[in-house]
Amino acid sequence: MENFILYEEIGRGSKTIVYKGRRKGTINFVAILCTDKCKRAEITNWVRLTHEIRHKNIVTFHEWYETSNHLWLVVELCTGGSLEMVIAQDEHLPEDVVREFGIDLVTGLHHIHDLGIVFCELTPGKILLEGPGTLKFNNFCLAKAEGENLEEFFALIGSEEGGGDSSESTSRRNLQSQLRGYPVYTAPEAIKGADFSKASDLWALGCLLYEIFSGKPPFFSESFSELIEQILYENPLPPKPKGSTLPKPSSNFLSLLDGLLQKDPEKRLNWTGLLQHPFWKDAFSRHDDDSTNSRDTSSRYSKKCCFKDIKDPLDIHKHSDDMPSSRADNKQLNRSFKLENPSELQPKSAPTGESNESIFLLSSRPTPRTSTAVEMTSATSALTQNSEHRTLCLTKGKSLHSSLQDMESKMKELIYTESDLFVTPIIDNPKIMKQAPIRFDLKMLHMAAHSAEKLSSLKDIDWNDFLQQVCSLIDSVEKNTGATRAKLNLLCYLCTVAGHKEVATRLISSQLFPLLIQQLRSAPNWDIRAKVARVIALLALHTTELKENVPVIEAIMLLTELIRENFRNSKLKQCLLPALGEVLYLIASQEEKQAHPRECWVVPLAAYNVLMRCLREGEEHVVNHMAVKIVENVCTTDSFHAEGFITGEIGPLLWYLFTHSTVDSLRITAISALCRITRHSPSAFQSVIEKVGLMAVVNSLATGICKVQQYMLTMFASMLSCGVHLQRLIQEKDFVTTIIRLFESPSTSIRAKAFLVLLQILINNREMLLLCCQARLVMYIERDSRKTTAGKEQQSSNEYLSKCLDLLIYHIVQELPGILGDILNALASVSGRKHPSTIQAKQLKMWLPMMPVVLHLVTSQVFRPQIVTEQFLFNYGTLLNFIKSIDSGETNLAGAIGPGQAASEELIKTTLSTFEVITQHPALLTLYHSTAVDYILPPLVSLVHSQNVEWRIFSLRLLSETTSLLVSHEVMAEEKEESLDSNNKLLCLIRDSLLPQYEHILMAPDPVPVYALKLLVALTEHSPALT
Repeated sequence: MENFILYEEIGRGSKTIVYKGRRKGTINFVAILCTDKCKRAEITNWVRLTHEIRHKNIVTFHEWYETSNHLWLVVELCTGGSLEMVIAQDEHLPEDVVREFGIDLVTGLHHIHDLGIVFCELTPGKILLEGPGTLKFNNFCLAKAEGENLEEFFALIGSEEGGGDSSESTSRRNLQSQLRGYPVYTAPEAIKGADFSKASDLWALGCLLYEIFSGKPPFFSESFSELIEQILYENPLPPKPKGSTLPKPSSNFLSLLDGLLQKDPEKRLNWTGLLQHPFWKDAFSRHDDDSTNSRDTSSRYSKKCCFKDIKDPLDIHKHSDDMPSSRADNKQLNRSFKLENPSELQPKSAPTGESNESIFLLSSRPTPRTSTAVEMTSATSALTQNSEHRTLCLTKGKSLHSSLQDMESKMKELIYTESDLFVTPIIDNPKIMKQAPIRFDLKMLHMAAHSAEKLSSLKDIDWNDFLQQVCSLIDSVEKNTGATRAKLNLLCYLCTVAGHKEVATRLISSQLFPLLIQQLRSAPNWDIRAKVARVIALLALHTTELKENVPVIEAIMLLTELIRENFRNSKLKQCLLPALGEVLYLIASQEEKQAHPRECWVVPLAAYNVLMRCLREGEEHVVNHMAVKIVENVCTTDSFHAEGFITGEIGPLLWYLFTHSTVDSLRITAISALCRITRHSPSAFQSVIEKVGLMAVVNSLATGICKVQQYMLTMFASMLSCGVHLQRLIQEKDFVTTIIRLFESPSTSIRAKAFLVLLQILINNREMLLLCCQARLVMYIERDSRKTTAGKEQQSSNEYLSKCLDLLIYHIVQELPGILGDILNALASVSGRKHPSTIQAKQLKMWLPMMPVVLHLVTSQVFRPQIVTEQFLFNYGTLLNFIKSIDSGETNLAGAIGPGQAASEELIKTTLSTFEVITQHPALLTLYHSTAVDYILPPLVSLVHSQNVEWRIFSLRLLSETTSLLVSHEVMAEEKEESLDSNNKLLCLIRDSLLPQYEHILMAPDPVPVYALKLLVALTEHSPALT
């Protein structure tokens, strides 16, 4: 299997990360997509459609792999970004550039259509630019063969993976939602339900050309329904770029757009008309001649070499170099995209026993369990004496990339907990509005007042009789006072029994529910209407299963209409909103449970608009609270209905209620609703930050309300995991210190989420670990580690804290070798130099201040056993050699990291203090005594001769304590030959390097002689030969 080196992340989606990479052993750079296995169907579709295509306007597929956790797609690298980025940056482009871009788009799409492929979802984000400016079609996940049912193909892939029926329905729902998710470029016939076709691709092409010229698509609205109305029934305005000084579009360009944007696909420009259009200035007449010659050549060649002769269809890249260039552009391939057996198209797998993802290695940062080796110059190479041992120590471990991907997956699972998504009722919620208890008069009921339990056990005949009585009483047309009171009394009785789940489910599915809707529409008395709305709300709240024939959408439309007609009447809105909210949540939760959207449950846009109006400033706080509660509950579900609330204004509206309301319960509900919307669309929280500023949002974490802090942390975690505002957040020191202060919170959930947010920051910005350590992060980790590892049975909150804390500890442990490696690399580059270069000085200033992090972690009882390894001690010995070089003046850091010697002295002190901590734990030294003797003691002996008195005393004290420990260890003396050899090495080191200077050392001022004598006593006691 070929290996790849990953250099940097160049793109990210919800389930995919794109890296710039290089095939190992070559200088061929590629784009490498790492995606979750849940996208297997889409990736397989991309591969099966493009693995044989070689065209200048289509991103070339090379190969794909499957590892234990991910699918990896290796494709051509395009360094110019996407067309979407170009439009966003330039806002609009002149017509000549539109023509150049359009020629590439038309050429590429024409080739795709010639191959029998329909692209289906043509957007600017799927068009990439090569360095010279060539446009290339990318991402064929939702493309298909002409006339094919893509849902069936996705189901075929799902069944091969053992997904079963649920997998099939989920994939179909995902496919429909993806195709439905980009209506801006979708043709009218596709919106109406027709299949995607070549004609619909040409419509999308027209939309792209329009947007390139004007900076915006021909049809656009933040409202989904308004956008659909525009596409179906309105004609686009002539494209007009921003700025009155720019030239207007030419008549040829307008004619081209008009032909492509015909709503009737029969009247739309076809390929003949498109290629011959005067706007292109005969660009395609030359293209036709060239392609004809290409076809002649390729058809002759195809007799000699056919793709069917290649056993592995994914090894095309191995054969492509042997083919004439014309073969790669062949448009007449007799190919079939139909895949009867998914096993025909499988990614390459790791060899036996290689279940990790180490074929993709990350080069930009040292891996935590692999080499942190330093490139030694000739001046420093002599410091390393045992190269075999060094190689053995530094080649252990797995790739960092696998652990990073696993960690990201685990972090996403921890962002939202059950407490973040807890749902409470809208109707009769005491935090919104206190309701008087419902009572009814038994004497006025005119029927048997069965209890809810009794009703749930009635036989069908008795139940039907009961329903008949209720319906006849409610449907009574008498308008006198007594009849009205009797009807109100009956509705009060229904309110009392509607709280029983089984009764509510039976009632909402009966003939009673349509009758209640009729009463809500036509009852002359608003008291009756209000009570009917209450019954509807209670039925919706307690129903456990909703049948498709229940007219819930009719109820929503009526409630919406009544609220809109009486919008100035706050009391009426307070009666109607709970019913609207409970019915809407019932539909959303039932759709989520049944795992696919129902056509009969399409909520009208007017309902969302009315609820958005109720969120605005100026409403009574009870109305605001009810509307916010509806948004909160509906957005808790994973249904399509939650998307109705995702608009550009929802984030700022909820934030305004949070910051300006004086009622704490409303403030909590507002921030909870924003948190749940952020789960669907992080852009909602992003819009808040952009409007009020990052620090205003960060400062809200200082509020004393625990729930607010919990929801705010959840939103920040969600944003960081999606990469939104990533660079700004991970660089903001005030944000990091605010997060760290939350470790003082008494709430376990808040501390857990703070650890999770901090982990995401540290993953993306290693340098912040220093600030965290200085802010006592290690102390907080130790405190909560003791709490989560107690012998008691853990509660759910402690389990959650433990999971978040374990991930953070694991990441820091994995990062330390990289930090130490960066420090060693920076020092190695200047070893023996008196005047470091500007680049070297920059590296020193960046990495040397990170040395206190090593000291903080070694001091911690949580981290020390995990980080002090044989590899760590070897690297530490290398660091001591650099310290010796700095102390002797051979290497000068003063000019590079600041004036004077303060920075160098701080580095030396921190380095020696780190080893002092290790000496206080004899088990660690005796475990790796050979490494300590070979790599740490030699530079420590050299530092005993330092001209700096402080370092001389410090190093002699460390040497005496270490030596005393090592020579007294009984394993060295009695059991292992290796230990005796090490002992001999130690004795030789002391005898040859230290004893000749001992007289001078003993004559030095106190306390130097004390430590020298302690060392001498330890040596003479265990080695009589030394005396």
